[in-house]
Amino acid sequence: MKIEYFSENLKETKEIGKSLAKDRKRFIVFEGDLGAGKTSFIQGFAKGLGLNRKITSPTFIIMNKYPLKNKKFFCHFDFYRIKNKKELNTIPLKDIFTDKNNIICIEWPKIVKSFLPKDIIKIQIVPTDENKRKIIIDYGK
Repeated sequence: MKIEYFSENLKETKEIGKSLAKDRKRFIVFEGDLGAGKTSFIQGFAKGLGLNRKITSPTFIIMNKYPLKNKKFFCHFDFYRIKNKKELNTIPLKDIFTDKNNIICIEWPKIVKSFLPKDIIKIQIVPTDENKRKIIIDYGK
């Protein structure tokens, strides 16, 4: 099932992300060009999870991990800079991905596609104007 949203501005993009946090799927992957709004959407999503702190894209450090209530964690990955799977050896992906206490958002997921479970949400963000975005949420089945 796919759902399309049209965001008029950054605030609306974050609100759509915040509303998605209610779904509580463990894996969400994002597609979109640089500057499309992936991190802004994830900031709203994190707020919907109850995080009230600044969320930044981990472009240079690959992953940010934030504690949530009930011993759960929000893990935000950005694999933009990773060019091959060998570079992933420094990250315990298997442990992070299989831990049921982790809620995971991944920007630029192509490099880790083979590590992902089948039950994921795919989000594509497409700029339609300077501040406007088309957001396509694919729930799979």
